[in-house]
Amino acid sequence: MKVKLHLKSAVLLTCLVGNTYAQKSTATLTYPETTKGTTIDNYFGKEVADPYRWLEDDRSSNTEDWVKSQNKVTQGYLDHIPYRDQIKERMTKLWNYEKYSSPTRHGDYDYFYKNDGLQNQYVLFRQKEGMEAEVFLDPNTFSEDGTTSLSDVSFTKDGKKVAYAISEGGSDWRKVIVIDALSKEILEDTIKDVKFSALSWYKNEGFYYSSYDKPDGSELSAKTDQHKLYYHKLGTPQSSDQVIFGLDTKRRYVFGYITEDERYLVVNAAKSTSGNELYIKDLGNPKNELKCLVNNFENDHSVIFSKGDLLYVSTNLDAPNKKVMTFEFDKPEPENWKDFIGETKDVLNISTGAGYFFAEYMIDAISKVFQYSDKGNLVREIKLPGLGSSSGFSGKMKDKTLYFSFTNYTTPSSIYLFDPSKGSSKLFKKPEVGFKSDDYESKQVFYASKDGTKVPMIITFKKGTKLDGNNPTILYGYGGFNISLTPTFSIVNATWLEMGGVYAVANLRGGGEYGKAWHEAGTQMNKQNVFDDFIAAAEYLINEKYTSSKFLAIRGGSNGGLLVGATMTQRPDLMQVALPAVGVLDMLRYHTFTAGAGWGHDYGTSEQSEEMFAYLYNYSPVHNVKKDVSYPATMVTTGDHDDRVVPAHSFKFAAELQDKQKGDNPVLIRIETQAGHGAGTPVSKTIDQYADIFSFTLFNMGITNLNTEVKN
Repeated sequence: MKVKLHLKSAVLLTCLVGNTYAQKSTATLTYPETTKGTTIDNYFGKEVADPYRWLEDDRSSNTEDWVKSQNKVTQGYLDHIPYRDQIKERMTKLWNYEKYSSPTRHGDYDYFYKNDGLQNQYVLFRQKEGMEAEVFLDPNTFSEDGTTSLSDVSFTKDGKKVAYAISEGGSDWRKVIVIDALSKEILEDTIKDVKFSALSWYKNEGFYYSSYDKPDGSELSAKTDQHKLYYHKLGTPQSSDQVIFGLDTKRRYVFGYITEDERYLVVNAAKSTSGNELYIKDLGNPKNELKCLVNNFENDHSVIFSKGDLLYVSTNLDAPNKKVMTFEFDKPEPENWKDFIGETKDVLNISTGAGYFFAEYMIDAISKVFQYSDKGNLVREIKLPGLGSSSGFSGKMKDKTLYFSFTNYTTPSSIYLFDPSKGSSKLFKKPEVGFKSDDYESKQVFYASKDGTKVPMIITFKKGTKLDGNNPTILYGYGGFNISLTPTFSIVNATWLEMGGVYAVANLRGGGEYGKAWHEAGTQMNKQNVFDDFIAAAEYLINEKYTSSKFLAIRGGSNGGLLVGATMTQRPDLMQVALPAVGVLDMLRYHTFTAGAGWGHDYGTSEQSEEMFAYLYNYSPVHNVKKDVSYPATMVTTGDHDDRVVPAHSFKFAAELQDKQKGDNPVLIRIETQAGHGAGTPVSKTIDQYADIFSFTLFNMGITNLNTEVKN
């Protein structure tokens, strides 16, 4: 298919040079030919064609050739955007500042992560009191191209041994390496094929980890749905690792961890991403068995601390916004649980450290933190630096000081040292970023969705921005899996703001901002609520003159990629640009890949019932691209090593759009090589990707001449 491209008339914006208007020019974009197969599936008597099924085969040379040809077209298009290099240069400059994590104490050392600025991966340092910091693990040395990342690091209680996991090419499959923490010498052979796992030591003898059997077929796309918990004893081969849970009981997600006092093994077992069984074992006697506390999947439970026979559990049992309860080990049944920190109208996230419990509440997606004693008595509300997101307030019970971080959309994350005995805090690390935070503001609004539900949204922009409908705007959303979008600083977003852009984040139903009820209101047969919330957010931005359809882009990743795909196919008139990233886009087959079946709680499956199939089919982006409809300019992004949401979703959606698009708006797919779902992506690749995304977005809004030379 061929489409004609032209440079549209530019408008005057803070990011434009003067009153420049583009000379119209045309170019021809020829998409690679995508062969149509004859595959037809039958769902409850309805035949559904799947012409691009062959793109699901990630080991096929035909798929490989298709990826190469699509990337060639995409890069050829992007190469003609005159200011792409300007955006990349400015983002690189902004990104180049020192970044730190909060320290944690293991043995005689404080360990912390640091990035000098543009390093592809953060480096793990350690430091003794009064001594210079030294490099402990540098994942930038793990591979020449920076695509091998450090994902999990777990120390023994005495800090003398450490197990760490690495990911290659962005894959969720991990390798685990065990070393002597003092000498950094490797102690034994690498543990392989570990996936969706914590690493939890028991004494100095070994550790627990989780994984699936390696699937038949492609390890990047084949179904994996029986998770198991293993125990690895040091000095023994992986082949002799003991299966602790999951050998006979089929569960998709199994996690095991040891309590801080090393007395109990706790096992969370789940069939989906919501609701879990809870098991516990007293490790004091080798003959003890795992004891089942909760044998259903109706609620979420997690043991957060233990003190002798008393255990503390975070739960949403009879408490949709969560609470903390206690129970005695010899009476662990939920009917014997007692309230410790009760439920409130706001969603609770609990942490422990220095002998205290810290309750972080989300109040309209903004953090408030309260400190409680080990008796459950309120000690104080902790004063935060402003309105935004806090994290941390965690550590060992013997710690005397703790750390927390604070950030929002205009404030880079800073680290604070907290004295829990006094409730006082002081700045520990503040980044030096070349972004003038004081020049920008965030405004929280509440708008009405289609059914009248009030939905919060935070809109960030430069002070003095004129609300005339001509501001390039990115509307971002997620809306699923009980995940909350809270204010967080990003160099990517800062670059967008500097160019005069508006950045809006809507807290849609399906997320966790208002607890279990808010989450359930965006699942299965309620999923359309999420899309309606997003559409209403776009309409609010347009009606209030922050932007107009001509200058609106919508963006989201993973479940948010589904959000973008569904929104653009339902309301293609609403936006100028659509940016679905690593999206779940084939709703009839998502559950047949990797661990996708575990998403059934949120989505339902096409095999579940005729009614559920019809509902999914009605909004599935791949199946709702219509012939001769003018869809927005679209750039689909994915990674060839994404084994969480397999790239076939994106491949099939792009092929459908390219085949059926009416008009001149381009449909491109950008496929990152040696990259996965996002975690561990090298900084260099991230900068390249967002320079491409922003230049594509602005170019298709008609903006042809930028000034990114910002003086700081």
